[in-house]
Amino acid sequence: MWALTVAAVIERNGRFLFVEETDGSPERVLNQPAGHVEPGEGLLDAVRREVREETGLAFTPEAVVGIYQLRARNGRDYCRICFRGSVPEGAEAVPEDPQILGCRWLSREELAAAPLRSGLVLRCVDDARAGAAHPLALVEGVRQER
Repeated sequence: MWALTVAAVIERNGRFLFVEETDGSPERVLNQPAGHVEPGEGLLDAVRREVREETGLAFTPEAVVGIYQLRARNGRDYCRICFRGSVPEGAEAVPEDPQILGCRWLSREELAAAPLRSGLVLRCVDDARAGAAHPLALVEGVRQER
């Protein structure tokens, strides 16, 4: 069974916003603000919610960076939809989710040297930096059938 997740690439002055988490192990890893889509939740609502929970910031999605497939270390298959967008200028990132240990703004080079949740973390940043930007209409919700 596939798990559907969303992630956000947020850049400010050449630095990207990441969250620190443990991924169920003693080691801290970095990830984009990201998480699972709840049943009945739209993708844009899900990415806004995940960014707010993990950073305390209001996220404005601007484009779809890409759709990624991942077989995780736990053996599960994930479909990750990654968005690029912005948060209010000057606002401080403070996690609301107790599982998030902190928020950090890092350059691409700093990220490449850090322990990552998965290889998709760096790939999403690289794709966003390369200009990958699909219209949000690609993932906008479909009206419920009657």
